[in-house]
Amino acid sequence: MYIRDTIVAPATAPGAGAVAIIRLSGPRALEILRAIWKPSHDNYLKPRRVYLGHVIDPDNGAPLDRALAFLMHAPASLTGEDVAELQVHGGPFLVRRIVSLAVSRGARLAEPGEFTRRGFLNGRTDLTEAEAVDDLVNARGEAGLRQALAQLSGALAQKVRGLRDKIVGIRAHLEAEIDFSDEDIRLPSRHQLAGEIERIIGDVAILHDSFVRGRLARDGARAAIVGKPNVGKSSLLNLLLGTDRAIVTEIPGTTRDVIEDTIQLGPIPLTILDTAGLRGEGGDAVERLGIERTRRSVAEADLLIAVFDSSRALDCDDAAIVALCDQRCGIAVLNKSDLPVHFGTAALHEAGLSMPALAMSALTADGLEGLRRELASTIDALAGRAAESEIAISRGRHRDALAQALRALKAGRESALRAMPPEIVAVDIAGAADALGAITGEVSSEDVLDRIFSEFCIGK
Repeated sequence: MYIRDTIVAPATAPGAGAVAIIRLSGPRALEILRAIWKPSHDNYLKPRRVYLGHVIDPDNGAPLDRALAFLMHAPASLTGEDVAELQVHGGPFLVRRIVSLAVSRGARLAEPGEFTRRGFLNGRTDLTEAEAVDDLVNARGEAGLRQALAQLSGALAQKVRGLRDKIVGIRAHLEAEIDFSDEDIRLPSRHQLAGEIERIIGDVAILHDSFVRGRLARDGARAAIVGKPNVGKSSLLNLLLGTDRAIVTEIPGTTRDVIEDTIQLGPIPLTILDTAGLRGEGGDAVERLGIERTRRSVAEADLLIAVFDSSRALDCDDAAIVALCDQRCGIAVLNKSDLPVHFGTAALHEAGLSMPALAMSALTADGLEGLRRELASTIDALAGRAAESEIAISRGRHRDALAQALRALKAGRESALRAMPPEIVAVDIAGAADALGAITGEVSSEDVLDRIFSEFCIGK
């Protein structure tokens, strides 16, 4: 529920810094600003101008900091309410002290995402643009940054509204047929309506199928390093990261838990997970628990890096890794090429491995650049080739709404082809329009808004 009170929170990350921003929004924002901050010169503050002054304790008038302040009047602000911001020195204690002053004068500490949520509720943004704020803050690579900026500019909302307008147009024809069935007016036939619905289905399906590409751009790809014990998985992780992230010993089963870190091979970041070695038998309870976590990581990974020890003959544990890679995207690494080689890539493919394979040495780094190129190429293939301007969705909420719209449109098309009464067709068409409206927030519930904005940081 939207309570029109005044909220306050730091708008910058916690911790020491040169500058911190404290944001107020609500009907008493300017009054509270005046109570805890005094300008050095002009007493009349014009909106959208920055003024120098002092933060003071209103109880005793003692100065706490020199600070800049500016204000924005409703409705032309980020929240659609009166907004005031203080730029203070970034000491954590000082920031907490100033926030507490604002609270003592009637403000309430903001919930996560509450500033952006108020902007949405007051018509300053739609839901896709609000979500883009969070994506922009959490962007992990160039692809995610570009995608968030495009969504923040309204590209996704414009695409969705265009599709929804077409659906509403079809519904208007059906409503006209219902309301004016006795009138002599020319309306599209059921066959023509089915054709229009079919074209919209194709456009909605393209947007729905962009989810993998959009999610990879937003969250990055995940690669699990898999193999039997002591094949060099941890050494390979350290080599790719350029640091000793994982412990490396000659003792099999050293890695007991999943270790992960992120590298940047291109516009999409890659999180690499070093997992416990997989073997058929043996190991203590801790190692078996690690193996179970490995299997979960493999199931959740976008691609696999399967590691084999080429200095030893293939065995049943290697065969199990080959089976694990069946129909999975990734690359096989024949490690320890600095030692006498017992098998090559041809042997792995004869054993049933379908993914590309290359030889390398995690000890000498021979073949590292080739592996990096293969990983970058694999991520590109996962994301799919698309024009830079092509819109993509990145959240499960968008995908589920588009899937719902597709189901409703297909049902409406079948009803139209079977010459069902217009009332029947209109129900499905209305359902599709509502599903698309949920993406931008034209149709939304309090629970959905709670879930979306709870993911935001405080101050946004």
